[in-house]
Amino acid sequence: MNKYVKRTVIGIALFTLGFCVLAGCGRTQEADDKQQDGQESKVRIGMSFDSFVIERWQRDRDVFVSTAKEMGAEVNVQNANGDIEEQISQIEYFIQKKMDVIVVVCIDSDALTDVVNKAKNAGIKVIAYDRLIKNAGVDLYISFDNETVGTQMAEAIVKSGGEVHNVLMIGGPLADNNVSMVEKGFKDVMKKNHINIIDSMHCDGWKPELGASYIYENVDKVNQADAIMCGNDDIATYVTRVLAEKRLAGKIGLVGQDADLAACQRIVEGTQIMTVYKPVEKLAQKAAEFAMALANGEEIEADHQIYDGRQEIPYVALEPISVDKSNMDRVIIGSGFHLKEDVYLNVRDQETEEDGEQGTEEQQE
Repeated sequence: MNKYVKRTVIGIALFTLGFCVLAGCGRTQEADDKQQDGQESKVRIGMSFDSFVIERWQRDRDVFVSTAKEMGAEVNVQNANGDIEEQISQIEYFIQKKMDVIVVVCIDSDALTDVVNKAKNAGIKVIAYDRLIKNAGVDLYISFDNETVGTQMAEAIVKSGGEVHNVLMIGGPLADNNVSMVEKGFKDVMKKNHINIIDSMHCDGWKPELGASYIYENVDKVNQADAIMCGNDDIATYVTRVLAEKRLAGKIGLVGQDADLAACQRIVEGTQIMTVYKPVEKLAQKAAEFAMALANGEEIEADHQIYDGRQEIPYVALEPISVDKSNMDRVIIGSGFHLKEDVYLNVRDQETEEDGEQGTEEQQE
């Protein structure tokens, strides 16, 4: 082999080796890119909450996030702290980050129309969680049957025993579309049973202290009332404190919703008639499953449709459960929503005190 041929062979070999190295680097880079793309293709969900002032929202958040993560999604949770401008900003942030799905527990049913439309125009699916967003054509509204919630509250008052002629309504903010739905169910039963609603007010921003202030400022009306419908158990807690100061706790029947621990304690103690239990674990799990389905381009099968002010949208409505003394153990404790020792904490303390007093009396005798 002459020198020219030898140099040519070596050159070809070196070129081939260099090409293979470059190709190898290319494949490595391509694999890295695919890995990054794989990470980016993971379903991403943005979730904006009204606030966490209401006890139940923390449960909703935890169950939703846990379920979504088990299904392979990443969830970015934001807390608007009751500020509608902050909630709009959060949704715009989710749009900028190109989330696959945005889940919203809205502060104001009318105020998010434009930003939700912006999200939908960007190809992002939107779920209205527990509260309807009006005129926005969201991809899904999932909640409980809120009219039934009001019906159950009213029926509990009617069946509570004794004569009921007058009731007060201390509800949540009308900016929350659920409030009007709950009140419709409540008023229909009151009308049917010829019970007077002597007055009503609404706690803006679900601030329970406003309900307490109403009781302080309207003692005459409170004295006329046989029962008080509270928009949720948090409001009922604040109302109870004022009634206790006026020695009316237990004399005026209270109803609420959400099955807060304090409300369950009042029910077994006898200072609240009932609460409406809404199995939020089931709601949050289903919402997470629907979010994943929407992200993957699947059709949502909803049992109902609801008019949002502009169009009919899919509506999944879960059934609420009326809870009083008779089914507290089965529904609340049996489901693990609250522990028995927590629900009956004050009752046991009272029994212990009574037993102690009885024992002292026996010793004195």
